[in-house]
Amino acid sequence: MKKRNRIKKNEDFQKVFKNGKSMANRQFVIYILDRPEEKEFRLGLSVSKKVGKAVVRNKIKRLIRQVFLEEKENIAKGKDYVIIARKPAADMNYHEVRKSLFHLFYKTNIYLKSKKNKVNES
Repeated sequence: MKKRNRIKKNEDFQKVFKNGKSMANRQFVIYILDRPEEKEFRLGLSVSKKVGKAVVRNKIKRLIRQVFLEEKENIAKGKDYVIIARKPAADMNYHEVRKSLFHLFYKTNIYLKSKKNKVNES
């Protein structure tokens, strides 16, 4: 992911937490903040030490980034997304992470393709 697509500063994270909407499933929590003035979305990741050691946390972050990278054309622009990984995410492979994130994408209506197309791709 390019630097302009990342959320790194604590104040940006806090703005999304405070003003954004959230949705969750067993593995992830997603916070979404509208930023209509922006042309692209930004992504912030948070994986607690409770989830696992550094290797596990970095693996989860890599998998999440990969899903967003592959689906960036189909994800709503002009928003900030913060993904928080929960403990069950530590035991997931790429396909499980993708499926779980897609579940959240559809619950929050940020995925631009129809559900029928997604089923055919998987």
